[in-house]
Amino acid sequence: MDLLKKTLQAISPRDETWRTAARERLDNLCMPHWALGRLMDLAVDLAGMTRSLTPPVGRKVIATMAGDHGVVAEGVSLFPQEVTPQMVHNFVRGGAGINALARQCGARVVVVDMGVAGDLTDLARAGKIMDKKIAPGTANMAKGPAMTREQGVASIEAGIAIADLLAAETDIFGTGDMGIGNTTPSTAILAALTGAEVNDICGRGTGLDDAQLSHKMEVIRKSLAVNQPDPGDGLDVLAKVGGFEIGGIAGVILGAAALRKPVVIDGFISTAGALIAQALNPGVTAYLIAAHRSMEPGHRMMQARLGLEPLLDLNMRLGEGTGAALAMNVVEAAVHVLTEVATFAEAAVSQADK
Repeated sequence: MDLLKKTLQAISPRDETWRTAARERLDNLCMPHWALGRLMDLAVDLAGMTRSLTPPVGRKVIATMAGDHGVVAEGVSLFPQEVTPQMVHNFVRGGAGINALARQCGARVVVVDMGVAGDLTDLARAGKIMDKKIAPGTANMAKGPAMTREQGVASIEAGIAIADLLAAETDIFGTGDMGIGNTTPSTAILAALTGAEVNDICGRGTGLDDAQLSHKMEVIRKSLAVNQPDPGDGLDVLAKVGGFEIGGIAGVILGAAALRKPVVIDGFISTAGALIAQALNPGVTAYLIAAHRSMEPGHRMMQARLGLEPLLDLNMRLGEGTGAALAMNVVEAAVHVLTEVATFAEAAVSQADK
C-alpha cells in the first residue's frame, strides 16, 4: 500500500507553461491556422505532459497484462480459459496481432503474467515474460468478490513496479490485455462506477449470440447485486468485480503518470483499468491518450467519463494493445508537426491578412 500511496501523491498536473509555449509555436506554423486539427491538439498535450517542446516518444513500450477470470465458469465467453496461456505463448513467439503492429510502430511488447490460470514459469525463468502473478485467476464474481482488497492493491502495485522498472528505457507507454472473459468484469466496473444500465453497455465480446449476450448481462447484474461495489472507492470496485490484469493496467497508468510519461490506452479492458486509476486519482487523466474506440458499446461512455476522445475508430475489438500500437504512429506524427514544421517567420512566408 505504501507504493500505491507514494505514486498517487506523485501525480502532478500537466504543465501549462509548456502547453502555452507549444500552442504559441503551433499558432504560427506555416499553414492555415490549426490546419492539422487534432494532431496539433495532441502536440500541445504532449508538451504539457513531458515539459518539453520536443516531447520524447521514440522509445515505445506496450505492457500487455494477462489474467484469467473465475466468472468464465458462468458461460460468458465462447472461448475456453485455456486460450489465455496459449495466447501468452503466441505473444512470446511473436505471432499475435500485437506483435505485428508493435513491430510496425517500433514498440517493444512486454508481456506480464498478472494472474493466468496456467503455469508460465518456464517463460518467466527464460526472461520472456514478467511474472507478477497474484493468483491463478480471480474468483467467480457472480458468487462473491473477484479478489480480496489486498490482492487488488497488489495488482495495482505490480503495475506501478513495472512502470518504474521500464521507465529508464521508455518514453511512452501503451497498455494491452489478454484474458478470456475479461469484457465481463470490464462492463461490471463501468456499471459500478457510473450506475449505467448493464443492457446499455454490455457487448458481445468474442461474438456471443443474442441468447448468450442476454445471459452475460444477467451474470453481470447478479455480480453487482451480490457484491455491491462502492462507486466512491476504486479499490472496492476492482476487488469485487475486477481482474488482476485490469488492476495491473491501472498500476501502469498510475506509475507512468507519476513519472510524467504519456500513456496510450488501448480498448475496452485497458479503459476499465484507466477508470480504476481515475477513481484513485483523477489527475491521472492528464497523461492519458485514448488510442481508439472499441466496438464494445460501453467504450464510448468510458472515454466520456475520462474526458478523452479517441484518435482512431476502426471497428477494432482485439485488445492485446493493438489499438495502442496503431495510435503511437499518430502520437509520433504530432511530435513531428511540433518540431519540424517551420513557422511563417522561419520559412520567410507571408502570413494571411488579419
